Amino acid sequence: MKSLVVLLALALATVPAAGTSANQSPDTAEMRVLTLTLRSTRYGPVLFDGKNRVLYGFTRDRRGGPSRCYGACAAAWPVYYSRGGGLRAGRGVRQALLGTVRRRDGRRQITYNGWPLYYYAHEGPGEVKCQNVREFGGLWLVVRANGRLVR
Repeated sequence: MKSLVVLLALALATVPAAGTSANQSPDTAEMRVLTLTLRSTRYGPVLFDGKNRVLYGFTRDRRGGPSRCYGACAAAWPVYYSRGGGLRAGRGVRQALLGTVRRRDGRRQITYNGWPLYYYAHEGPGEVKCQNVREFGGLWLVVRANGRLVR
């Protein structure tokens, strides 16, 4: 009886979940398409990722150019990376403003209106603690739906 239970458990473990392939977990399938949304804050409606984390632009970066945030900067302000799938604009976000820029390591960083996007490492979902903070040679600013940084 014990061996039958083990065989059944092994068989179930190898069956893919609905909507995924055998090589792709449900989490991987969901993470491939990243969605940007707008949420209301004391700075007005600004960009958040699909997990309710606010996104920032960095004034030391140039709109349409590569990131200038590496090393200690990227540790404090983690990059919002593309995961190899599509980008989707949620309610109020403009699909035409979504894009990516290649970083030195070859990975793709998500951009909005040409601004590379970042998180702040010490913020949780729904928090906006670092608007207009000067660090690493520039200002960190939240991003409006029109793609402008909030000053």
